This record gives sequence, C-alpha cells and structure tokens, in this order.
Amino acid sequence: MTENRKPWHGVLVATAIPLNDDLSIDYDGFAEHVRFLADNGCDGVAPNGSLGEYQTLSEEERARVIQTAVDASPEGFTVMAGVGAYGGLQSQKWAEQAAEAGAGALMLLPPNSYRANDDEVLEHYRLAAKAGLPIVAYNNPIDTKVDLTPNLIARLYNEGLIVGVKEFTGDVRRAYEIKELAPGMDLLIGTDDTVLEMGIAGAVGWVAGYPNAIPQSTVELYNLSTSGNISDLPRAREIYQDLHSLLRWDSKTEFVQAIKLSMDVAGRKGGPCRPPRGPLSDAVREAVIRDTEAALAKGYK
Repeated sequence: MTENRKPWHGVLVATAIPLNDDLSIDYDGFAEHVRFLADNGCDGVAPNGSLGEYQTLSEEERARVIQTAVDASPEGFTVMAGVGAYGGLQSQKWAEQAAEAGAGALMLLPPNSYRANDDEVLEHYRLAAKAGLPIVAYNNPIDTKVDLTPNLIARLYNEGLIVGVKEFTGDVRRAYEIKELAPGMDLLIGTDDTVLEMGIAGAVGWVAGYPNAIPQSTVELYNLSTSGNISDLPRAREIYQDLHSLLRWDSKTEFVQAIKLSMDVAGRKGGPCRPPRGPLSDAVREAVIRDTEAALAKGYK
C-alpha cells in the first residue's frame, strides 16, 4: 500500500465465494483466491457483499469468511468487510465482528428489508459506526429499495459516519453532484461498466467484480482511468471498449452466476451458487462464455 492510499482506495475486489459440490464453502480455495488477487495487483477485497452471496450464509460462515480473508491477506492489503443486514443491530454486530477480526474498513448498505426514511438510514449507519472502522456506504437502490441520494450521502458524510460511497446506480452524473455537496468525500466505482466515466469524474476506488476473473487487465484499466493524466485515456478507452461487453454482466440480475462462470472460463474456481440463484439459461451462459473467451483471446488476463 502506498503511503497516501487509504484502506478503501484502489481496486477492492468484491470477492466471489467458492463453493464445494455440496454447496459448502471452500475456505482454503477462498484464501488462495485472496492471495491470487493480491499477487495480481489488486489493493484489497470486499467479502460478504452481494457477489459473495452473503444473504445465503449462516452467521458462522459470514464470520469465518471475514477471518479467512484477513488471515490470507498480505501486509497492506485491505479487507473491507461487507456488513449489510436486514436491520441496524445486525449490521452493528457484523461491524464489530469485522473490527475484531482485523478488517480495515466496512462496506454498508442501507437497511435492505424496509424502505427506511432518511433519519432511519442515518441511525442505521450510526449503529455500525460504533465499531470504529471507516465506512464506505453502498448505494444499490435496485436491490435495497432505499436510494442514498446525493443529499442523503452528504448528510451521512457531514455527520462523520462515512468516508466514501460505492455508487451502484450507474448514473455517473451523480458523481458530480455528490462532490458538490460533500467535496471531501471519496467516490468509489460500483458498477464495472462505468469504470472509465467514474474514473474521469474523480473516483479513487473501485469495488470490482470482474477482477475475480481477469485481475491484471482490470487493474490496468482502473489505473489508466483514474491517473488524471490525459495521455492515459486512449489506452484506457481501448481496454474499456474491448472489455465492455464482459464488464456489463456485473450490472445484470445474473451477475453472480456470470462472474463465477467467467472465472471458470479463465481457469479460476467460480463454480456453483447457492439457491435462490440457479443455473444460467443456455443463451445467457453462451453469451458469458463468448464474451469471456473474446477478452482472453485478446490477451486480457
């Protein structure tokens, strides 16, 4: 980790969780995957997010996933633990568990079982903040039904509850409004298919899906997109254009199955998902394989 990189900066991989044939967690495989991502240029991992199928894990499994990630991480490699839950008390518990395990930061959705109002959202983040770790808010109104609007994000930041936001709406225009309302707050890319646009808009981190399959090339894309050097943009655009059909799978309903399938095609262990996520349709499966193979054929890895 460079001297000026904060733990939530850089490419933080929303890790897929490898499962055995009986759908139990392959913890050794997960530890190996964390080390693989560190060895291939990523700056950290964000386990127990949506891509990690956290909603389907038992309490024991959730805790062990975080501890496994921390134990497998080399020095300077961030574990930003996902602590999303149905209620604030559960998120507070997971935040405390992550702090005890040695995580460096938290990633927190708003309440995801109830359309909370702004004051209730603030209280949700206050509870998690008691654990003492920096929090990156995760705005995914598609799944949670609670939209962390720029005004609400500014309230969270100005109260000292969050250090940044993972923006998953895909609306890059929000980046500029957020920076106007909360100039000191950090923007993190939340959707793989907006890397270039969010990089130009000033993002300092990317909670990323596709580095699970092709870490080196996606890290290169991120670095070029966020360097602030205009001479880097032609190469960034070239990579982005080559990979965009693949990166778009990160924003689709089947993103977990798609990214795990891409991992399989790339020689990593992706494997099955737990219910309710079932197998991809033949058409979608063929499309993911085609997009992945096309990227690999161009030398992306």
